[in-house]
Amino acid sequence: MAKFSFSQALLDWFDQHGRKDLPWQNNISPYRVWVSEIMLQQTQVNSVIPYFERFIQAFPNIDKLALAEADRVLSLWAGLGYYARARNLHKTAQIIHAEYEGQFPQSLEELTSLPGIGRSTAGAIISISMQGCAAILDGNVKRVLTRFLAIDGWPGKSSVQKELWHYAERFTPTKRVADYTQAIMDLGATLCTRSKPNCHLCPLSPECKALKSGQQDQFPTSKPKKDIPTRNAFFLILQDQRGKVLMEKRPPNGIWGGLWSLPEHEVEETLLQCIEQQHHCSLKLVKPGKKLHHTFSHFRLIIQPIHATTVTQPNHILEPDRWGWFNHEEIKEKGVPAPVSKLFNSP
Repeated sequence: MAKFSFSQALLDWFDQHGRKDLPWQNNISPYRVWVSEIMLQQTQVNSVIPYFERFIQAFPNIDKLALAEADRVLSLWAGLGYYARARNLHKTAQIIHAEYEGQFPQSLEELTSLPGIGRSTAGAIISISMQGCAAILDGNVKRVLTRFLAIDGWPGKSSVQKELWHYAERFTPTKRVADYTQAIMDLGATLCTRSKPNCHLCPLSPECKALKSGQQDQFPTSKPKKDIPTRNAFFLILQDQRGKVLMEKRPPNGIWGGLWSLPEHEVEETLLQCIEQQHHCSLKLVKPGKKLHHTFSHFRLIIQPIHATTVTQPNHILEPDRWGWFNHEEIKEKGVPAPVSKLFNSP
């Protein structure tokens, strides 16, 4: 009986069953692979596809992205979440445009020195678009490896991560690296799924330790549970005499960094007083809106929208880089967090 080969089993399966029609698999380039890899972090393929297509249509190459306004970049990212990814994407495009003449560096060290590009993303860029040999270790690959090898412990733990990288590099072949890289990601996305994996169709099932012990649902080990706090905030939807809405640009870092949002505060009266003082206008409250619940990775946010109008037309904006009055069409062109977009459409 022939010795089992992890990489060959994956490649044979990929030739018959692998996905070969995803948007970023066409006209393969470092730029397209990079954008797709950043979008796919923490996000499912089906959710990414329409965002990727719109993004590439707007910014077909890295120079277009580098020269774009940050608001335009964030507007095309709105709804994908984890907005630091978009900010880093823009920063890296500007660096490659300015320092590398628009060409991606080809070494792992140089790639990982760029904002938002980690070891796995760099490995994907090198292996898929540069015909190089580099391993990847995204969420799908971690799941495949922890089950195949029955590696105990949360994959986010440094010691477990180190062990996974060892095997990721060991199993990566020296030939057909691009196909192998796509194959192991595909396997995790389509068969070796988080729940109800299709083990009977998996090419790795003959040697999968988790399957042999009937413990495939025990791997990977879940992240230790931690209670997350709940925060309440009032969001003001304020319209002026022209029907325009007051928006505030968030600081560049932190939650929703660089996006346009609504004025907010934990105390309703403080929020209203601050807006009246800052913008020299009197407010007429209309009604509170329906509460909106939104969960981040480290806290839950309960938003109470407050609808109001200005009694008189406010004075001109003193900080145009931070505040602005926009109509609904203008808001669509801004980077606006998905929960804030929902508030505009809720009663």
